[in-house]
Amino acid sequence: MSIYQLKPRFQALLRPLVHRLAGAGITANQVTLAACGVSVLLGLWLFWAAPGRVAFALVPLWMLLRMAFNAVDGMLAREHGQKSALGAFLNELTDVVSDAVLYLPFALVAPFSGFWVGGVIVLAGLSEFAGALGPTVGASRRYDGPLGKSDRAFVFGALGLYVALGWPLPPAAAWLMPLLALAVCWTMVRRVRGALAEVGAR
Repeated sequence: MSIYQLKPRFQALLRPLVHRLAGAGITANQVTLAACGVSVLLGLWLFWAAPGRVAFALVPLWMLLRMAFNAVDGMLAREHGQKSALGAFLNELTDVVSDAVLYLPFALVAPFSGFWVGGVIVLAGLSEFAGALGPTVGASRRYDGPLGKSDRAFVFGALGLYVALGWPLPPAAAWLMPLLALAVCWTMVRRVRGALAEVGAR
């Protein structure tokens, strides 16, 4: 199971907005780049400026809005004739960059380890790479869970809200990042196995 499976319902809610954006001349690539730009600015601001715990409330808010941006750019591409080779590259690359900078500020939150936050960042990028490699072997782009992009957005958004509320994190919370890293590794394995099974079934 993955939150990604709720995407069709989310898209249905956004479809009227997508029609208006297309009518206004907004392109899928513009939406993709805008989402990445906001993610980079927010993540780097939280990391370098260290504005305090309350500022982490922006993480869950932006994670929700970013999921909407990601749905909108895909719908503009598929439903309004805006698919392009450049768009395919941007869609994959900007997601990895955005995830990296949005997870980075959690390295400043005790008792999390900077090493393990960095590990989650690297493994998350590799898991998306594994999913994107599906078409190179004749399979579909894989979105298998249990900790895909949407699931990670939920986890880090919830964690950002927890931090913003000022609730203390117990020392045992240091194990959260290693557990997330393990879940991302399993996600990677699921995607590779799913792609191989898809090809082998033909």
